[in-house]
Amino acid sequence: MSNAMLRTCLGAILFSLAGLVYLTSVQAQGQTTFNEREVKSQPSGLDKLDVWGMDVRFKDPRIIKVKLPVRGERICWYMWYQVINYSGKPRDVSPSFELVTLDHPGIYRDEILITAEEAIKKIEDPTGYQGIKNTVKMAELPVPASRPPDEAFPRAVTGIAIWDAGPADPEKRDPKHKELSDTTRFSIFVRGLSNGFVEVDAPAPGLPPITQYKTLQLNFKRTGDRFSTDSRNIEFVSPAQWIYRSAARTISPVDKKENK
Repeated sequence: MSNAMLRTCLGAILFSLAGLVYLTSVQAQGQTTFNEREVKSQPSGLDKLDVWGMDVRFKDPRIIKVKLPVRGERICWYMWYQVINYSGKPRDVSPSFELVTLDHPGIYRDEILITAEEAIKKIEDPTGYQGIKNTVKMAELPVPASRPPDEAFPRAVTGIAIWDAGPADPEKRDPKHKELSDTTRFSIFVRGLSNGFVEVDAPAPGLPPITQYKTLQLNFKRTGDRFSTDSRNIEFVSPAQWIYRSAARTISPVDKKENK
């Protein structure tokens, strides 16, 4: 057997072994893989020549009940996601997740909640194989470049975004204002997975122009009781879209109460 043939055979064996490890990991966590989806990086008519973007895998938002320091027992929503870099070179990302409720005014940015993060890791990645990162940790190292999918398995980097959706105890809910748990229709805007941006005209004379960033928009609907922790009540509403969008101001339950 020639050296070239030997290298080819060894490459095929290693590729198969990598696939076996990947499938074993997925099977071991099969109970968490429902409603897992993939969105390819897509060009836009507003893109400049040097714009790149990540491919994204995500699971529809999940719901968990967890006792947070100071805040007490809370209902938290979270989104598991992976980014895959087919741009040809390592890329820095700085993801931010903005959840906008559509049936009542509310804008919620993801939070770093370590206690909730550890509880989620036990559900989504009990072996630690995925190395799940919060959004701050995701920005610390570049996402490695992956070879084309027909040549190798992707070098995905896994993260979670977390939102505090309100108290778990119905008696502690303030009936005078809506919280995240009350929503039945919402969108999640993911920024920082592309270097695309544009400047648009100011909304009024004398104001600076507005910068818009290439952003992934994901739409969802929710059924069931507001205190339910059944994640199957949250459903993705197709299609996912890459848009250019400016950041919005966070409107949290605390903001709304203080402004009354």
